[in-house]
Order: sequence, then C-alpha cells, then structure tokens
Amino acid sequence: MRRAALALLAVSVLTACSAGYSSRPVIAVKGEGNQPVDQSTLAGPQPVPPLGEYKQDSLGWSSCNEQMKDRLGADAPKGDQTYECSRMTVVLDPPGRPGRGTLGIALMRVGTGKSALVVVNDPGGEPGTLKAARLAASLPKDILSTYTIIGMDRRGTGRSDGMSCVPPATRAQLVEYDPAEPEQSNLVVAAGEAAQECVLDLEGRLTAFDSWRAASDLERLRDYLGTDRLNAVGLGEGSRVLTTYAQRFPTRIGRMVLDGAPDPTLDEVGVLESRAVAAEATLDAFATDCKTRGCALANPREDVQALLTQLRNGRVRGEYVDLTPGSALNAILSGLADRSRWPQLADAIVKARTGDGSGLFPLLDPLVNDLDENPPRLDAGLVIGCNDTSTRIPPDRVKALAADWQGKYKLFGALFARQLLQCNPFPPPKAEKVDALKSAPPIVVLSTANDVSTPAPGTEHTAQRLPGSALIGWQGSGHGALTLSGCATTAARDYLVDAKVPSNGTVCPP
Repeated sequence: MRRAALALLAVSVLTACSAGYSSRPVIAVKGEGNQPVDQSTLAGPQPVPPLGEYKQDSLGWSSCNEQMKDRLGADAPKGDQTYECSRMTVVLDPPGRPGRGTLGIALMRVGTGKSALVVVNDPGGEPGTLKAARLAASLPKDILSTYTIIGMDRRGTGRSDGMSCVPPATRAQLVEYDPAEPEQSNLVVAAGEAAQECVLDLEGRLTAFDSWRAASDLERLRDYLGTDRLNAVGLGEGSRVLTTYAQRFPTRIGRMVLDGAPDPTLDEVGVLESRAVAAEATLDAFATDCKTRGCALANPREDVQALLTQLRNGRVRGEYVDLTPGSALNAILSGLADRSRWPQLADAIVKARTGDGSGLFPLLDPLVNDLDENPPRLDAGLVIGCNDTSTRIPPDRVKALAADWQGKYKLFGALFARQLLQCNPFPPPKAEKVDALKSAPPIVVLSTANDVSTPAPGTEHTAQRLPGSALIGWQGSGHGALTLSGCATTAARDYLVDAKVPSNGTVCPP
C-alpha cells in the first residue's frame, strides 16, 4: 500500500503541469423525485422560496454545551445559547472508487426556529460547527427564532474526519519560509514532504476531499432534514460549495447567502495574484484605521517591513513554530482578515518589534497546531485547496512569479506566489462538468472591498454567474461582511426572514 501511494505521488509530480479533463461520466443533476433535471427547462425569474419546517429529530441530536465551549476556547460567545450535536454518515465517493466508503460529518445546531439554515465555512478556516456558533451569537435575534442554525464541519475539517497528515516540522517549514529568499529549494522539498505524507496517510481517500463532494454532503443533509430546499450561508470558500450545489441541484436551492466567494473566472495563479493585491490594499486600510485610532504603530507598512528585516537577523522561538519573516506575514494576514481584531493586531506588531511574539503566535497556532480538539487548519486547507484546482505550476515559473510579484506587491506578493508550489506534488483533480445555471431563485451575495481571502472582484464575478442574484458591496475591510456591516447584515436578515430581496448593486458604507 505504501509503495502504491508513493507511486501515485510520483505520477502526480510528473503530470503536475498538464491536468486534463476527466473521462468519468458527468454526474447527472438530480431534481424532484431524484430525476435528472434538464436545465434548459429552467427559465425566467424565480421567486424567493417559501420556508418549510425541518425534521428536528431526524439525526439523533444530543446536548453538547460543554464540548462546544471547550472547542470554542477562551473567546466562546457569551450568552445562554444551547448547543446540540449530531453526526451524519455520507458516502466518501473517491474518484477512483465512485460510491465507495463512508465517513462521518459533524453537525451542531443552535436556535429555536422551525426552518433550518446551514453554515458552510472555508476549509482552511474555523470548523463550520464553531463558525456557526459564533455567527449565531452575532446575528439578529429574529434569525434564530425563524431558523435553527446548523453548522457543518465539512469533510476533512474539524470532527468530520479532520486531517492532520502533514508532519509538524514540515508544517513549520511551510509557514516559516521567507518568501523573499531567492533560493526556494527547501520550500520545494517541504511541499513534497507534505504531499507525500498526506498521500500515505489518506491513501485512496485523498482526492475525496473537495467542494464537489462537500456539495453532495449538503444534499445528504437536506434529505436528512426532510426539507424540499436547502437554506444556507456560505462563508468565503464555503461559497464555492454552495454555488456547486446550486449547479448540481438547481431545484433544491432555498434561501442562500454567499459572504465572499472565490473567483470562478481565474485559475490559481490569477486567484493568488488577486489576493496579493487585496492584501496590500487591506494593509493600507489597516494603516488608515491605525492612524484614526492613534494606535502605537507610527507607520504600519514601514513597521511591518522593519519587523521582517529584524526577523531576518534573528528569529523569535515559539512552541510550535518560530517567528520568521514568513510566519510573521502569515500571522499578519490572519489578523487582517479579522476586522474586529485590528487593535490587537497593531499591539501584536508592536510587541514583535521588541522581540516578543506573544501577540502574533496566537494567530499562527490554529494553522499549525491541534488546539482544543480542532486539527491544524493548514492540512485541510492544503488538501482541499489542491483538490479544488487543476493548476500545477513548475518551480522555475513560481520563482519568476515570486520575483515579479515582489516588485508589484512589496509585502505580500512573493508570499502568495510561493503558495503555488504547494499543490505541485498532489495529483491534479479530474474535472467534473455541470451546466451553468439558466435560472435560480434570488441568491444574496455579499462582497467586501478589501478582503484578503476572497477579493471583491472575484465575488462580483460569482454574482454575475448566478441568475437573479443580488450583490451587496460593503466598502469595508476584512474577510466577510456578515455581522461586521450593519447594512449588509440587515439586508441578509430581511432576505432570510422576510423574503425581501435587496436591490442588486447596493453599496454599504465602511
């Protein structure tokens, strides 16, 4: 088995530059009564779907208050929320063995509403059960009286067969690598080691962790809940799962909100370059906010650059990962994505300038360490991200792109360019084809002007591909607008609760 896995890895490296289309038959789109849907029959505008009740006892829910509070950690939401948990069995369905194997999907519910609203998060972010718990604590209260919020740890994350396949030392190498370093051979080796260990650990299941199969899990959940349509919120890359679901199961689309979405028009090179642009713009917004608040950073951009120079002369030792130019940039990116924690990010950078990494290390720990029974996020983000793109870029081109982007996007360009190395050793996925949506109920799409994870132009391109969508643009910064922008949150509430569709192109102030 080990030799077979290594052979698979070797073949994937040799074919990394030429991912072709799958010869596997296209999976039919199913509709009412499990019959294939001819999307050409779906035409014209559709109304907002009515809300139906879900089967509250269909999954054997049980109280998990203490368990959830332990997993949420010190910053668990305040209040008297009651959490219940369950597990759902789904078909693993690896591409080489379609329909084979099973795995358990972890679920959490909170709220008293008779309808179900499912939350799907980024694979490299907080597990969906935890993200849903935090979201529920911040949403308007009548959403929780209309809906029961159901968080799902998507396959390969959290407690849904959460991945921990990259060796700790290799994780540290990937995160610590200085992207401005001209020689990248050590990073190439580390990326190969990460892929090799994940191939060996996951074996034939490796390619079953992707957004296509996560969409199948949502359909399975909808069936368990006994509802005609799926109501859901997709956050960041979680929106890719919902758009895939909408294409595959167009007659099952309920009320859906996409809060930031990956660009469907770009390959991974374009996506990462757009993220470099967004990161630079978000740092400028952070600097403006810092100046307005009178924070301790004299000039954030210059201070960050000075910190990187300082760390090149001597790293700060940590328990799981050291503070280096690479890990500092990764920590700062994580902090920029969370708009509510910008004041703490400023303080963390100030501390780091004095050789104290205690402010930046907490931003890195979830990425590289198993915390409160939550697997390291790097592993799932890596495997699912590589299974969701066929882009495989040779190291020489990555090196050239890193030099080019470092000139264009001074702080973050090379960091994003080097990420193109990480998927090279993984087998490229087989493309699954599905017709574009011809018609759909209104879907609300929220974009954030300065979003380091899902830049606004990509979210806008997603909205353009969804017939009848309503795009709301928040002129703010961070990853996601829901609960951070009062304007965007109210629009989402009016749509989810009252079926009131916002005007397409609505702009919300920062």
